[in-house]
Amino acid sequence: MMALKTKQIRKQPQTERTARKSKFQADLAPAEDRMVRGLKQELQLTSNTDFLSDAVALFRWAVWERKRGHRIFSEAETGERKELMFPRLERVAPELALPRVEIPWTPRELESLADLASREPANPTETLIRAMRG
Repeated sequence: MMALKTKQIRKQPQTERTARKSKFQADLAPAEDRMVRGLKQELQLTSNTDFLSDAVALFRWAVWERKRGHRIFSEAETGERKELMFPRLERVAPELALPRVEIPWTPRELESLADLASREPANPTETLIRAMRG
């Protein structure tokens, strides 16, 4: 006859239980896999968990900065700056609040503007041509 051992489990209140860790799996293309492995080696990370944790922290910071309307740059020692252009980050950036300007045009000014806008473009002057040649 086979004996069954049962182990009594003491119930813990919900707040004392340890949080269950989530598993994450990604199907990477070979080039992306090589990139991740190379970055892990360069950063001296031994686990995918450490890599993902650091990547999430960096991305969370970038999202927070864009939400606040900040732009993200890298700056070389020479002072040359490059802005990070990442379309997914732009989804969280606040809408640009462009200033609105009211111009109280008189009827005569509007007629003059309409006349100028409907004419053929003017030929550039010699002064403008010299200025453009520098």
